[in-house]
Amino acid sequence: MTSKNDFPEQRVPAGQASEWNWNPDLPIPTSPLFRWPPKPIETVKWLSSYWLGISAVVVEFVLAFAVWEFLQPGIEEIKSFSFGWVFQIYVRNLALLTLVAGGLHAYLYSFRKQGSRLKYDARDLAKASRRFTFRNQVFDNMFWSLASGVTVWTTYEVAYNWAAANDYVPSLAIGQNPVWFVAWFALIPIWSSLHFYWVHRVLHWPPLYRFAHSLHHRNVTVGPWSGISMHPLEHAMYFSSVLIHVVVASHPVHVLFHLYLEALNPAFSHSGFDGLLYRDKKRMELGDFFHQLHHRYFECNYGTAEMPWDKWFGSFHDGTASSMKEIRKRGALKKRN
Repeated sequence: MTSKNDFPEQRVPAGQASEWNWNPDLPIPTSPLFRWPPKPIETVKWLSSYWLGISAVVVEFVLAFAVWEFLQPGIEEIKSFSFGWVFQIYVRNLALLTLVAGGLHAYLYSFRKQGSRLKYDARDLAKASRRFTFRNQVFDNMFWSLASGVTVWTTYEVAYNWAAANDYVPSLAIGQNPVWFVAWFALIPIWSSLHFYWVHRVLHWPPLYRFAHSLHHRNVTVGPWSGISMHPLEHAMYFSSVLIHVVVASHPVHVLFHLYLEALNPAFSHSGFDGLLYRDKKRMELGDFFHQLHHRYFECNYGTAEMPWDKWFGSFHDGTASSMKEIRKRGALKKRN
């Protein structure tokens, strides 16, 4: 009797998978953080790739401190609701998403600064398609991201600011507990990954999928504006990750970082490109092939590579033909065109 462990792992070098215009080395890895026995060296390397180079997480971290220092309304002002400071935060969030998603779209799709190099799917974003609002994928994605996404994001941010200013939620000063202050930044992405997996699984429950999540899954080929192009109900569920700060002591800069991770990171991960090239050199990691597989094959990779939920529950697709075969045995895999 044989088992799948009797066969060598199928490996596909970067750019060699027949179904993709470009692919990373396959099989794709998942975080070593939760492996047993522990892999300390691999874990340090994994975390270093996020925090010690130019990455979306670092951009969002720096942005959170910059906004807190220079663009945050005063604490006395936000103790009571008023149009001025609420509108200030709304416009700020509108500008941030437009800058990040719009900037990436302009560089990668409008001006095509790197052509199709490192682009996962050879197909372009859809035009003249009845699948999308305004019959245009980019306009559809911009509308749902800005009209619904920024509104729900701002609602959570405003509510937290007001509650924190009035001491209704536990707070943390920078010098109060420096170890926890720093550690919380590293833990927020892990919490976000856990929350995303379970919310995403719920959204694939057929009634909720038809009512809400199907809007996001219009995007089989994705672009920067696809990231938070969602139904308002999905936005409410997705951004509820930030409610952890109602029970865990946090500084407002933690909340800003958390919200930017939720709102801006998807523009990078849904860019459709593995990295940003400038002068023929990869300057920044962009796309998330793990999630790209979910958009194409639907019933796999519900979470993120940061936590192994999909491995534990048998829905992990590592990009190889053998992985696809294993998932198809369960009747779960569906290719989306």
